[in-house]
Amino acid sequence: MTRSRNPYVFAVGCPRSGTTLLQRMLDHHPRLAVANDTHFIPHAIDDRGGLVDPPLTPEHVERVRTYRRFPRLGVSDEAVNAAARNALTYGQFVSALYDAWGTECGKPLAGEKTPDYVRYLPLLNGLFPFARTVHIIRDGRDVALSALEWATDTKGPGKLALWKEEPVAVCALWWRRNVAAGRRDGARLGRRRYREVRYERLVAEPEGELREIAAFLDLPYAPEMAGYHVGKTRAQPGLSAKSAWLPPTPGLRDWRSNMAERDVELFEALAGDLLSSLCYERHVHAVSSATKAVAARCESWWAHEFARRERVSMRSGRA
Repeated sequence: MTRSRNPYVFAVGCPRSGTTLLQRMLDHHPRLAVANDTHFIPHAIDDRGGLVDPPLTPEHVERVRTYRRFPRLGVSDEAVNAAARNALTYGQFVSALYDAWGTECGKPLAGEKTPDYVRYLPLLNGLFPFARTVHIIRDGRDVALSALEWATDTKGPGKLALWKEEPVAVCALWWRRNVAAGRRDGARLGRRRYREVRYERLVAEPEGELREIAAFLDLPYAPEMAGYHVGKTRAQPGLSAKSAWLPPTPGLRDWRSNMAERDVELFEALAGDLLSSLCYERHVHAVSSATKAVAARCESWWAHEFARRERVSMRSGRA
């Protein structure tokens, strides 16, 4: 039997879509450890050189070792050195790091949950053509409600200048960008390596959905996955669902009752086509001319901003 290779799975999705819930469920499988938000893989290499998996250099190793979120992987300096000694390419080095992480957790398989990796699937595929991806998708209007509470000027979509003026528009364009990229690039991986999961079904029917995810991962279903919260749930007032380790809970946010009409209209003006393609119901049947004008202005700002970022990236020579 061929030994499975790590990283075994990537859990991705637009932030605030339930990626942490998915990570906790997967991490509670007795054979699989899933790290949380390390972000480091794309940031240690320049993928503009056309190399699918570049030869490992001391610079790669130091960029990984010193990346601010790398400590979240929980591997020792000794493990990093050992991984570097035995690797010829960057991908082999990272694979060895996840092997070490799995061993540390007492599990043979190890993966990663970093939501933003939803935009890096081609790079991840080039490095790890064996890895599987689970993309969790949530109604973008509920994602917006969550992001409006979470984002700041140093975190998430709140870092974008347009946020101060039209935060809901930023949420719509941000959700659309992330989800569309994941679906486009995931489809190219094929059904054996890419699977979409709906947040709404995961919380409404956790066991059924987890059985299907386990089958996709070629793992036996483990009840511990649905019971990730057992012994960890906390009831202190003021805690978020994540901090309280709540069990799967439908309806934590509901745009139908908690989102202003103008916000729903603006969101759907910008991301309604994607909502429809995902079979989420549309609320607004005819967008007003005033909202269309705001949407067009925000769309133009978004296009210019990301074109500017691409030019800066090209000049710097970094991906």
